[in-house]
Amino acid sequence: MTPAREMGSTRIGWLQGLALPLDWSESKLKYIVPGMQAGEAITADSIESTGTYPVYGGNGLRGYTEAKTHQGTCILIGRQGALCGNVHLVSGDFWASEHAIVARPTATVEARWLAYLLQVMNLGQYSQTAAQPGIGTAQLNTLAVPVPPFQEQRAIADYLDRETARIDTLIDEEQHLIKLLRERRTAVIAHATSNGAQVELRRVIETIRQGWSPTCESWPADGLSEWGVLKVGCANTGRFDPAENKRLPDDEAPRPEFAVRRGELVMSRSNTKDLVGAAAVVDGDYPRLLLSDLTYAISLTVDADPSFVAYALASPSMRVQISAASKGMSHSMQKISQRDIRELVVKLPAVDEQRRLADHLDEQTAKISQLIEETERFIELARERRVALIAAAVTGQIDVREVA
Repeated sequence: MTPAREMGSTRIGWLQGLALPLDWSESKLKYIVPGMQAGEAITADSIESTGTYPVYGGNGLRGYTEAKTHQGTCILIGRQGALCGNVHLVSGDFWASEHAIVARPTATVEARWLAYLLQVMNLGQYSQTAAQPGIGTAQLNTLAVPVPPFQEQRAIADYLDRETARIDTLIDEEQHLIKLLRERRTAVIAHATSNGAQVELRRVIETIRQGWSPTCESWPADGLSEWGVLKVGCANTGRFDPAENKRLPDDEAPRPEFAVRRGELVMSRSNTKDLVGAAAVVDGDYPRLLLSDLTYAISLTVDADPSFVAYALASPSMRVQISAASKGMSHSMQKISQRDIRELVVKLPAVDEQRRLADHLDEQTAKISQLIEETERFIELARERRVALIAAAVTGQIDVREVA
C-alpha cells in the first residue's frame, strides 16, 4: 500500500482551508500555460455543418470550416457572455474563434490534468464586467495553481477520466429514463383524451381574457398580499405555478380586473413552438395575481371540465393543431390568437366522464412526475459528486495512487 501522504500548510488563496501535499509546488498559471491568447474571428457564414476542420467557440464545437488556426492539444476557455469561464480540452487541427482563450500547456504539464483543474476553479468569477461578462488573459495569468509532479498529474487525469466517465454514463442513463417517463406521460394523456364527440373549443368557451404587461420587478410576489404579473411559464408543465410571476412595483397601480380566478384555464399566448398554448387550471385563490399581455384566462361552460380540457390541450393531436395555428418570425417566439384557440377541435365525452378521466390522469401523471423529480434529483447529486471528485483529486485531498 502507498504510504500515507504528508500534507503541508495551506498556501494558495483560492484554496483557503486546504492543505496541499508536501511534494506539490505552487505556480502562477502564466508559467505553466505561457502565451495564452484569444482565438481568431470567424463569421457565421464561414461555419458549416460539415467540413475539414472543427470550429470551437466559448462553449465547444460550433461547426466546421476549411481553414485552421491551431493544432495539437489545447485548452479553450470561454471569454465572453454567459459562457465566460467554460473549459474544453481539444486536440488535432482546429479553428479557435475569438470567443475562446487558447491555452497550450508546456511540455511538463499534462493537459488533461490542467483542464480538470481549471474546470473547478470557477473562472467565470474573474469576469470584470456585469452587462457583458468577459475574462481576459491578464486575469488568468495571475491565478495561483497547485502543481503536482508530472507523473502524478498523469495519474490524476487517468483516474478522473475513468471515474467521470462512469458518472457521465450514469447521468446519460438517467436522462434517457426521464425521456421515457415523459413519453409515457404523453401516451397516458393521449389515450385518456382520445374518445368523445369532436367539437370546436368555441362551443365550450364562455370568455377569453387577456392581461397587461407593465414593467415589473425581477422577483415574484406571493399573489395574496403582494401584486404580481404572471409569466408565460406559469402553465408550462400543465400544472399552474403561481410562483411564475413578477412583482408589480409599489408605484404601479394594479388592475384587479386582470386577476386570475379559481377554475380558469391559464394559457400562454406567446412562447416557443413547443410551449405556446400550454394550459393549466388555476387551482387556488390568488386575488393579486394578474394576467400578462402574453397570457390568456379561459372560462369554460358547464359542459367542459377545465382539468380535462387542460390535459386534452397537452395531447399530441391538439399540440399538432396548436403548432399549426401559431405564428411568428422565429421558432423561439410564436403566438396564438383568440380566434385560433376557439377553432381548435377537441374530443369531449360527457362531462361526468371528463371528470373521471381527469381524476385518473391526475393520479397517473402525479406518479410519473414524482419519478421524474426523483431522477432529476439523482442527476443533480451525481453532478455534484462529479465536481467534488474532481476538486478533491486536483487539490491532493485524495491520493489517486492509492485509490487506483
